[in-house]
Amino acid sequence: MNATTRTTLIAAALLMGIASGPAVAHAAAPASTSSTASAATTAPPTFSTPPDAAALEQAIAGLGARHEGATAALVRVGGASGDWRGSSGVADIRTERPVIAEGRFRAGSVTKTFTSAVVLQLAAEGRLRLDGTVQEYLPGLLPASFKPVTVRQLLNYTSGIRSADGPGDTFEEAYAHRFDVEDPRALIANAVAKGPEFDPGTRQHYLNIDYTILGVLIERATGTSYEKAVTTRILKPLGLRDTSLPSRTGTRIPGAHNRGYQAVPLPDGGRRLVDVSVWGSSREWAAGDLISTTADLELFTKALFGGRLVPRAQLEEMFTVPAVPDFETGQPAELTAGMKRFALPGGKEAWGKTGGRHGYNTLIGGTRDLSRTLVYSVNSTDAKGRNMNKVAEAIVYAAFTK
Repeated sequence: MNATTRTTLIAAALLMGIASGPAVAHAAAPASTSSTASAATTAPPTFSTPPDAAALEQAIAGLGARHEGATAALVRVGGASGDWRGSSGVADIRTERPVIAEGRFRAGSVTKTFTSAVVLQLAAEGRLRLDGTVQEYLPGLLPASFKPVTVRQLLNYTSGIRSADGPGDTFEEAYAHRFDVEDPRALIANAVAKGPEFDPGTRQHYLNIDYTILGVLIERATGTSYEKAVTTRILKPLGLRDTSLPSRTGTRIPGAHNRGYQAVPLPDGGRRLVDVSVWGSSREWAAGDLISTTADLELFTKALFGGRLVPRAQLEEMFTVPAVPDFETGQPAELTAGMKRFALPGGKEAWGKTGGRHGYNTLIGGTRDLSRTLVYSVNSTDAKGRNMNKVAEAIVYAAFTK
């Protein structure tokens, strides 16, 4: 099997889950001397060698305005055997300023992992039960045509609730409505008016609507806003100072950031890059509005996997795949409560979450024993496309094959 084939196979697993620029900047850190928290096990670490610095450097080389798929990338690979940090590309295609290595970005559906963590905390505290129902906790939200939908089924996308109507399927339609302010309950009402898509707990369909409902549930259970709940329960305790949740009317990325772009085809076969850095997030809300950095997301990933955020009993939900088929493919489900299982070569596995907002593709994840972690932000010029970004593919292959 050649390198291209191996890369494609790994990338396919992740996807079922999402002219050269300045020279690559990277730094290989020495092996960690501190122990990493992990699940109780006597098995050897999944990864025992340092990250492949040369492969990672090559994966993000040559990014910029003339690159086919990405204008910039930020990468952090960690683990007990050593760390690697790298960045490449430009912060702005107009000025060609060098990439901001610690820049903030839209993390998209990585937000769901934060939302899931808060819900599981509330379950651990006895404020709600995972087998409790939406009908019990949010009476009147679902019409009588719906069978009982549990909190667990919202978490692992087996609720059978359809998606809400959107502005359209094309980039042009989305761009025209990028500043629309959506109300979560209005989105839910629109979705449930269509009736159930399937009986709860019988299939898995990855849709934002489940996490929109979980955002409302968090507000009901905590008596505060979703944003404040995430801030007080996760961001402040972990010291994630560069991570934020925008207001319903917020449209800008606060602080230093690399601008995001979408490639739009031209009649002559060329393309133009449309700046999509300024964009509203109210529609995505608890399913996809997080803004963060690779450093903060790495810290979050290690704290989560290490059991510092969610008690071990509830944390198992994030590593448990329901035994149901995928709604669209008919294949066995792969998603969990806010994460996904990724199969790696040699029988290894990783867990994590991808996210995509126009201009930005993100991934957090790692092996459960934290012997290898990966966080990246790729400024993809087709971040909502059907195929995984080629730069992201190369990063994943380089991070998880040695």
